Amino acid sequence: MSEIYTAVTPREHGYRGVVACQAAGISYRQLDYWARTGLVVPSIRSASGSGSARLYSFTDILVLKVIRRFLDAGVSLQNIRVAVQHLTSKGVANLEKITLMSDGVSIYECSSSEEVYDLLQGGQGVFGIAIGKVLSEVEGTLITIGQDSASDGDELAERRRSKGA
Repeated sequence: MSEIYTAVTPREHGYRGVVACQAAGISYRQLDYWARTGLVVPSIRSASGSGSARLYSFTDILVLKVIRRFLDAGVSLQNIRVAVQHLTSKGVANLEKITLMSDGVSIYECSSSEEVYDLLQGGQGVFGIAIGKVLSEVEGTLITIGQDSASDGDELAERRRSKGA
């Protein structure tokens, strides 16, 4: 009987904060601040005290990367918070077709090229973030830097078990 191997995609894993930071291009300090203020709370496992590790989902990391892009473009954290609430309510499958446009003040969701065109014609859009493109970037980065499955548990506990301590 042959063994069937099923690959697990980066979207099905939990990622520690360090990996989330690398994939999103942010500092650990930003990640920690955003978790404590509720901007992006790890959806797989929150920190539950000293020594416990947060685990972020693929969607969490995608949102972190989008936040980074908005900050780089000069959008205020207040407006980003509104966009994040909207994004997290959608789900990954729906995000691939969305382009977020901004004039630096407001953020607009466009789900078709016609909507992007109309927004640009109205003078409202200055820059856009194609979520599908960001999603592909995050997925590629996570494949490259490796994943930390939520089912694997704590890395330190794994090391202790392997050493027999």
